[in-house]
Amino acid sequence: MTSETPGPPPSWLGDVGLGVKAWVGDEFVADPGPRTSRAPRERKPKPPIPAEEVRGVAKGIILEQLALRARSRKELADKLVAKEIPDEVATELLDRFEQAGFIDDAEFARMWVGSRQRTKKLARRALAQELRLKGIDAEVARTALDDLDPADEESAARELVQRKLRSMSRLDDVTKTRRLLGMLARKGYSGSMAMSVIKSEIADMSESDL
Repeated sequence: MTSETPGPPPSWLGDVGLGVKAWVGDEFVADPGPRTSRAPRERKPKPPIPAEEVRGVAKGIILEQLALRARSRKELADKLVAKEIPDEVATELLDRFEQAGFIDDAEFARMWVGSRQRTKKLARRALAQELRLKGIDAEVARTALDDLDPADEESAARELVQRKLRSMSRLDDVTKTRRLLGMLARKGYSGSMAMSVIKSEIADMSESDL
């Protein structure tokens, strides 16, 4: 038995398409031709939102914010900007709410000062800074701050110092004074009032320990 010398490899070897042609014949294999990419569809611009609908959304935002607590005009304006309400719509609605008495920066400032002084023991300087951040006019803020009783401010400072001193029993007086001064400064108290209150309270605590 003689072995046959292998002939050259078929021309379609390594090409699936040519292999299919070799088995079924050229006439059964359609040439797909070059692929073409679809042209991207043009997106139609969204129709503008009716002005009345925008106004209704803005009104809802204002009412929702006022239901939570009193707000300054600037707070409400900032919220409308964040929700992308057009400036002309925001101004129109804020004017209407202000004329109706739902927005009153003077009343807001008075309430804010009283609440923050009572709950956070903040002094005049810190309260003035907060009112500036709320967008309250300087004259309106000054009127609200003038309602503060200096005696109430000193009493609040003493309460803060007394509360803090309870956790400082192991510290020396110099360290106590430094830390208490920092605390009162952050609350907006003047250096002179803070030092006077601190010295007095440390002395009272030392006498009570005797």
